[in-house]
Amino acid sequence: MNQENKVLKIHPIEAVVITALLMGLLGYLIIGVKAVPHMAVISGIVLLLIYGAIKRVGFKELEGAMADGAKSGIGAVMIFFFIGMLISSWMASGTIPTFIYLSVELVSGRFFYAIVFLVTAIIGVSLGSSLTTAATLGVGFIGASTALDMSPVITAGAIVSGAFFGDKMSPLSDTTNLAATVAGADLFDHIKNMAWTTIPAFIISFIVFLVLSPEQTSTSIEQIELVKETLIQLNLVNGYALLPFVILALLAFMKVPVTAALLGGALSALIISIWTGNGMEMKGMLELLYSGYQSASGVEDVDSMLTRGGIESMMFSVSVILLALSMGGLLFRLGIIPALLSIVQRFLNRVSILICSTAGMAVAVNFIIGEQYLSVLLPGNAFKDYYKKAGLEPKHLSRVLEDAGTVVNPLVPWSVCGVFIASVLGVSVVEYAPFALFCLLCPLITVFYGFTGISLPKSIKDTQK
Repeated sequence: MNQENKVLKIHPIEAVVITALLMGLLGYLIIGVKAVPHMAVISGIVLLLIYGAIKRVGFKELEGAMADGAKSGIGAVMIFFFIGMLISSWMASGTIPTFIYLSVELVSGRFFYAIVFLVTAIIGVSLGSSLTTAATLGVGFIGASTALDMSPVITAGAIVSGAFFGDKMSPLSDTTNLAATVAGADLFDHIKNMAWTTIPAFIISFIVFLVLSPEQTSTSIEQIELVKETLIQLNLVNGYALLPFVILALLAFMKVPVTAALLGGALSALIISIWTGNGMEMKGMLELLYSGYQSASGVEDVDSMLTRGGIESMMFSVSVILLALSMGGLLFRLGIIPALLSIVQRFLNRVSILICSTAGMAVAVNFIIGEQYLSVLLPGNAFKDYYKKAGLEPKHLSRVLEDAGTVVNPLVPWSVCGVFIASVLGVSVVEYAPFALFCLLCPLITVFYGFTGISLPKSIKDTQK
């Protein structure tokens, strides 16, 4: 999507009205009516098509705008397909079941949510990918929460918080590199500067998850033992089953392209599943990769934990994402996004307003378009020169882009990250969002710093008095 391709020049107030109607419609259908995201987004597309027709924009031009928007998501679609195959192959090899077993074995109800948050944060930094962390270790923790009779909703919130801490702070993360590049900041200066907002958000989140964790689980010892014994009987718990995770982490550290890294993790898992006797003939293996792993242990809790993955499981996410990006294409072509950008650029006479406007635009792009990269790119390009004029360094801009762009995307029900995470964890965005504490705190802290001058150069603080 390219904002240069707009065919309309509209008044900013008109853009605000259309955006408010669109957001109201999406929010009402998803939260109020509890409609599936597909129908909510299609309703939004219909609204924009009607608006385009009223403005006398040709339908072929509108179709072209939707196609341009959808094209920008092809890379993400391919990654989702590979993650689907990774999950099913890691189920068959025992990688995720071993994670579940270790979680149930080592983690009691006490401190459970805090441990989930801490471990996913560490793994997230190691992998540099929030989606891979959520789809692998996150799925294991959701399974463990079921076995321990813990809340899958709070567990999902802890997983998302930890995964996006990793996505934000890892030098391997594509969004971390993107934010630094867009702002013109050195990568490691950018990461160091993010500690100002990230560390307080991490500490507060960790303390809250400690408080939320029960003293002990209500699940009986017999039920936990049944889950563990079933996993062992299925021959899915082995030390070497963790090898695919090690391979994936190494490939990520070597900065191998993400699809190649995911493929390496999936192939190594398939080899292990064949070696351990969990594999099958060629047709069965291909069905595993497409339809996902099907557990038939006879133990309901275990089967619900393990029956996951495959390309087919990604179709729900992919279809919503393509629809949302198509809607984003219409927003650009109809001139709505450029008009909204022009509004905030008029009021950037103070640093506090500049930082707040940057954060607000990043959040707005996440909610309007649902695309994480654009939530970094658009505000970054729009406000870069204003930060220079204000005497701020590139690292200050890149930090705001991450605080309000990168980590907010999973909080949006129709966003790329939100749809994907809800699909793999089996918990809706509306349910887990209130517990994704780290993602909620980061934009609030960065705006607070903007108004107080904390972490800004002394000369900048003085100008705000």
